[in-house]
Amino acid sequence: MNNRRAKRNVGSTGEVIAEKFLMNNGYRILEKNFYYQHGEVDIIAKDGETLVFVEVKTRRSGRFGAPEEAVTPKKQEILRRTAEGYVILKNLNNVECRFDVVSVSMNNGNATCTLLKDCF
Repeated sequence: MNNRRAKRNVGSTGEVIAEKFLMNNGYRILEKNFYYQHGEVDIIAKDGETLVFVEVKTRRSGRFGAPEEAVTPKKQEILRRTAEGYVILKNLNNVECRFDVVSVSMNNGNATCTLLKDCF
């Protein structure tokens, strides 16, 4: 398996784990892998009445830092623009929104999730 496909598989696995984690924490999943123009939001959910745009970052080791460290200012801007597109397309006026990150660390077949609410 090539490196790109391996990364995609780790990311997909992390998203499935994060989705279950969010549902176990009371989130209602609305959409997954929402694309708008040049951006993607991994998970769009409701936490109570708040619309939440969730970025999932997964790592198999700490060699490159914590998963959430990969949510750079550039990535945050892409997520903001994609979220704005979602709100416009769905005609959601005056809805409270926030951005969360789910950090998934996978070690020896075990996954640990950390939820970072209202990150940016």
